[in-house]
Amino acid sequence: MSSNDALADADLRIICGPTAAGKSAVAMELAARHGLTIVSADSRQIYRRFDIGTAKPSAGDRARVPHLGIDVADPTERWSAARWAVEANQAVTALGTDRTIVVGGTGFYLRALVEPLFDAPVLDATRRAALQQELAGRTLDELRRWCLTLDPARAHLGRTQLLRAIEIALFTGRRHSDLLAESQHRVSESQPSVRRVRWLVIDPGARLAAQLEGRLDAMLASGWPEEVRELAHDVPADAPAWQACGYAVLKDYVEGARTLAGARDAILIATRQYAKRQRTWFRNQLAGAHVTRLNPHDAISDARVNAWWSGGDSA
Repeated sequence: MSSNDALADADLRIICGPTAAGKSAVAMELAARHGLTIVSADSRQIYRRFDIGTAKPSAGDRARVPHLGIDVADPTERWSAARWAVEANQAVTALGTDRTIVVGGTGFYLRALVEPLFDAPVLDATRRAALQQELAGRTLDELRRWCLTLDPARAHLGRTQLLRAIEIALFTGRRHSDLLAESQHRVSESQPSVRRVRWLVIDPGARLAAQLEGRLDAMLASGWPEEVRELAHDVPADAPAWQACGYAVLKDYVEGARTLAGARDAILIATRQYAKRQRTWFRNQLAGAHVTRLNPHDAISDARVNAWWSGGDSA
């Protein structure tokens, strides 16, 4: 077995990126080609019956490629990131990292999967705020240099994680990486284990705005308002599933509180804001040689996806 093959077998592969970026299309082709199971990391697709507005894979796609993590909760259930991570980890362990691929844009789900759950130290709020203000203007490279001194094992991570490592080291005298390692010795078998991860971040750049708008119009045309009207009959207004982007707005529309045009505009604005937050998360949290960033519209994107899967691309 080559070194690349060994790496591919050992590493967990995750495809992520903002909503409507094209993650699912990339993952479907890759999964179909290699006989993979897709593990969905989408906090909205877990809910049964909330289908069109959460962009769930079609019945045909699910017949073509097995999917896990979809339609696992009733609309009234609350589903934590920790619970999702436990089940996702169990699926990956059972099937193997060479037969699974995690796909989604919910950052806190992904973090729960790749980092151990542990009781973080309580830091003095005043001192922490002062430090955050001091470091706010520092560049990513400057923060990395700080972290290389204070906690080298965390120095390759994104801005938010660098800041967390720095403040823990300065205020507790302990390294964040050491605390994580110690917690792994105490973690129960039911909690996710730490894995080496390779990330494929899908982002079409300036085209995302048009893709967001086009997908929204397609959802509205394919029966999303009718789906919401049906859901409103028997799903309580305070059910967590209504928090999925756009559903509460469309509920207002079907109940006569908004026009369809007004609802569309409100959903589009909210979706753009959500995509912006996702982009910020993936930019700040993920960095280093284990991260490949891909515009799916690039001419060589298919070749780069295959290279990433086999361990040969980290650009």
